Amino acid sequence: MWGAKTPRIIQKTFPNITWKKNEKNKNIYLTFDDGPCSYSTDWILNVLSKKNIQSTFFCIGENAKANPKIIDSIIQSGHIIGNHTYSHTNGALTSTQNYIQDIKKCEDVIPYTNLFRPPFGKIYPWQIKTIKQQYEIIMWDIMSCDFNPSISNKKLRNNVIKNVEKGSIIVFHDNKLAIGNLKKNLVEILEALSDSGYEFKLFRGNAKEV
Repeated sequence: MWGAKTPRIIQKTFPNITWKKNEKNKNIYLTFDDGPCSYSTDWILNVLSKKNIQSTFFCIGENAKANPKIIDSIIQSGHIIGNHTYSHTNGALTSTQNYIQDIKKCEDVIPYTNLFRPPFGKIYPWQIKTIKQQYEIIMWDIMSCDFNPSISNKKLRNNVIKNVEKGSIIVFHDNKLAIGNLKKNLVEILEALSDSGYEFKLFRGNAKEV
């Protein structure tokens, strides 16, 4: 993990994966990792609905299997799904064969997608080569750090608001660790970004309509 702003040297080291989008306009991409979860996803969906904002949810297969109705709610609300492995597997600690198997297992319990995000952002170049045969690998240039229980509201908000730029891909988390911080900060962050003229876009064209 690299802190709130992914260093450009890291982005240049792995140019064949998506860290941010090349945008002329103030378009940005909102993403939520680790769901769906009974204690957080519905609240997030409600906020996004009220703000008329769409997002990409990178889902863990185990959670998708346990919460199929929430997966349906995500899709019915106009959002899209990405693959986040079945078991939240760390690619840096897993053989390529087992890693790909875990990705394939996730495919069995989520709607079709060709968007993939590696848990922890950990992935080897040889894994990238195999995964890119089927997926666009979506990383990020802004990490909210909402999973940190000791982060202040000001720091969390600034992690996003002070670092955002055209084409930014922003990560929040749809899990038990993050929901407390989200309830205190997500609405304010979204409003600040909208007030600054940013528009939230989906990775349309990268995932089939379902």
